[in-house]
Amino acid sequence: MSCLFCRIADGEVPATIVHETKTTLAFRDLHPKAPVHVLLIPREHVPNAVDLTGDQLGDLFAAAKEVAEAEGVAESGYRLLFNTGPDSGQEVFHAHLHLLGGKRL
Repeated sequence: MSCLFCRIADGEVPATIVHETKTTLAFRDLHPKAPVHVLLIPREHVPNAVDLTGDQLGDLFAAAKEVAEAEGVAESGYRLLFNTGPDSGQEVFHAHLHLLGGKRL
């Protein structure tokens, strides 16, 4: 499979995993834009955020809440961001939610 995030989810490509559930995986971004920059993905391949089901979105947001608490940014605040499509800057076409925090954005 050529999808980088699927390969990370399958353990074929190393990543710094910070949280995982049966349906989601969260790992540190290789090129962070903030002191805390974590990518949250559904384990199932979904090309874009607009293709996610309600259950998948719910699982991602629940995981994001847990990651924010674990990373110490839940109280100070953090940003959640989806990029969808090439013009948005999406580089890996596996839906992923960015969690950014640790400084004033």
